[in-house]
Amino acid sequence: MMMQMLEAGGIPPLTDNIRKSDEDNLQGYFEFEPIKRTKHDASWLKDAQGKVVKVIYLLLYDLPATHNYRVIFMRRDLGEVLASQRKMLQRRGETGATVSEDKLCEIFEGQQKQVDEWLAEQQNFSVLNVPHREVVSEPARQASRINDFLEASLDVGAMSAVVNPSLYRQRVGN
Repeated sequence: MMMQMLEAGGIPPLTDNIRKSDEDNLQGYFEFEPIKRTKHDASWLKDAQGKVVKVIYLLLYDLPATHNYRVIFMRRDLGEVLASQRKMLQRRGETGATVSEDKLCEIFEGQQKQVDEWLAEQQNFSVLNVPHREVVSEPARQASRINDFLEASLDVGAMSAVVNPSLYRQRVGN
């Protein structure tokens, strides 16, 4: 959703279009495989100037300190993330980890805490935390926050328009 918003706002995504949209992610994945190899080959960064790139939080450590980064960290309830992953695995006929969901939540929370602490120490990273639930419930407000953070002139209306609450299917709590 965030990648769609940023693209609609006017920032082109750096993506390889290898992973196509499917029943679990109807709008597509916006992934870029070379990111997974950044620790050993960061040459793709030359193609990333002026673009938005989807990076999972554990790969932020691999980004070279020679660049400056603005990170929009989409925060989603981990119970919802796990429910979404479980549903995706069921559709594919696969089984998930043998670790309990409580343990997985504990692991993910610990990883996110470590990443947050690390990011706070990095001079070349600016971070905006964006609550997933608030993007769905208040897309215009969150799009405006993102525009301000990026110091851009994004099309906030177009960003807001791509948010589709009907796609928010795996909810936990209120």
